[in-house]
Amino acid sequence: MKRSTRVVGALCAVGAVLVPAAIVYAHNASIDDGAVDDAKSTHNHHLQHDGDEGHLEAGSTDNITLVSKLALKNVEPGKIADVGVHKGYAYLAAWGGETCKYNGVHVVDVRNPAAPKEVSFVQAKEGSAPGEGVQALSINTPKFKGDILITNNETCNEKTGFGGLNIYNVTKPANPSMLTEGYGDDQHGVGQGKKPAHEIHSVFGWAAGAKAYVVMVDNEEGADVDIVDITDPRKPNLIAEYDLAAQTAQASPGNLGGVFLHDMVVKQIDGRFIMLLSYWDGGYVKMDVTNPANAVVVADSDFPEVDPQLLEQTGASEVPEGNAHQAEFTVDNQYILAADEDFSPFAFNVSNDEGDKFFAGTGTQTAPIASGSSVSGTAVYVGRGCTADGPVWPGTGGQIAVVSRGVCAFTEKFANIAAAGGYVGAVVIEREGADACSLLTMNAVSSLPAAFITRGDGYDLFDLAGFDQAACLAGTGDLLPGVTIGQTGDDVSLNSYFDGWGYVRLFNNDAAGKLTELDTYALPEAMDVNKADGFGDLSVHEVATSLIDPSRAYISYYAGGLRVVDIVDDEIVEVGHYIDEGGNNFWGVQTFVQNGVEYVAMSDRDLGLYIFQVAP
Repeated sequence: MKRSTRVVGALCAVGAVLVPAAIVYAHNASIDDGAVDDAKSTHNHHLQHDGDEGHLEAGSTDNITLVSKLALKNVEPGKIADVGVHKGYAYLAAWGGETCKYNGVHVVDVRNPAAPKEVSFVQAKEGSAPGEGVQALSINTPKFKGDILITNNETCNEKTGFGGLNIYNVTKPANPSMLTEGYGDDQHGVGQGKKPAHEIHSVFGWAAGAKAYVVMVDNEEGADVDIVDITDPRKPNLIAEYDLAAQTAQASPGNLGGVFLHDMVVKQIDGRFIMLLSYWDGGYVKMDVTNPANAVVVADSDFPEVDPQLLEQTGASEVPEGNAHQAEFTVDNQYILAADEDFSPFAFNVSNDEGDKFFAGTGTQTAPIASGSSVSGTAVYVGRGCTADGPVWPGTGGQIAVVSRGVCAFTEKFANIAAAGGYVGAVVIEREGADACSLLTMNAVSSLPAAFITRGDGYDLFDLAGFDQAACLAGTGDLLPGVTIGQTGDDVSLNSYFDGWGYVRLFNNDAAGKLTELDTYALPEAMDVNKADGFGDLSVHEVATSLIDPSRAYISYYAGGLRVVDIVDDEIVEVGHYIDEGGNNFWGVQTFVQNGVEYVAMSDRDLGLYIFQVAP
């Protein structure tokens, strides 16, 4: 993996964080095989609106009023992403969807929340699409005074799309104009409107007096916190990059191998600009960016050894998923509310006949195993399993194919294993490399149950001695050394267990050190194995805190609808909910105040904009 020369050196952290040698934190820009190892790869959404099925029961509590909803133009299922609101206008991202058409930003006049009106559409570059972090803000610098809209670029067409960020002048929202297009890091420099610019998953901007900045999620390298000076929004300048993986890692549990930036906000608190970063399996991080070129980590969170919501609601003692997705400060800065996104209510581990049990990554669209059940068989090594390598070694019935990661996509490997016949499941072993050797989740399709294990655990399946983590990181191989194609190993089992969907955490906004976790909150249905299939995605996506009430927050919960919570005695208490007839698929949530009244804007992926008012 290449590193940019602009990477700022080691950050100063309050409280040392132990980095376990068995975990690797990096992005693999050289191969897109379906590994979930960056922010773009984390999303595997499903469609929700499906008549009377595919969602929880419709209904609303009396304290919630649906003020209006607006179906946006050219919306196909899954099309609408994030929502931001500024000065009476809502901005909703239209991302790739299934067709990669009509990508851009819908601009909606919400000055009369009861009668929203779409007034313009900002067309994105063909093949590129905005998604998370659509944000409008006001800046007043020597180079620009007015309102700007900032969006990210991820590609939905590799031939035509590019990455980087876009900046638009929305001082007149009905007539936006381009200021910057496709500005981003390309590891050798920066490009504006150039294909080499790295894909950006999310953006967040802030005004700092006569200066203005944007932070971007860089999908393509370990230094994934990119800070850009936009004092002149026509000429942005990348001034700093940070890789927080080593500082945010925790030694255990051992399944937390995906450490990368997903989302962030910046807020001025007590005269300092504090960035709150959601660093996936690395947890939540506070960084002082008052001087963006010399930022300092001041606090971070750890995930507990046992998933608290799963234990509380089901009695099961399992490790947490991690997946720190998005977070916000309360209006009085006393608390942090954070959303762990998890689309898979089931998890795997892999065990062998010697009594060893290994953490395993799951596949997003692989054949399920009923919770509490297993698929067992003798391990058979099949090499890389790529079409270019020839037919996969056939199984003899009731065996588990063990395949090395490398060269081709996971989906291709699984298809070839299924075509070979004789296998009841598959296990992928990690390859060597500076961005490898660790645990991953796979965005992959398989007709067989499939799991992913670390390279060291793969050695154990074939009783290989001499695995060395440092040598693995320095190596470039993928095949298991000394193991021939068709060789059998241990008798192994793929064991499935229910671990619920993603949910909300409450932290005290500690000044420094480790953030104190106070409480967690999950829908009861999200911890019910009987609702794990057929009710839509029951994971949280985002949290928006009230601009008026320091105890109030609003949650977009995909098929779980809108959830309203209050913080009471350091605990999260649900005080309201809304699910529309036909279901919802809520992604973004943003509070705004119009004529002294607080409203909640929400983006429904399959429709457009909802606006709510919630009684105190």
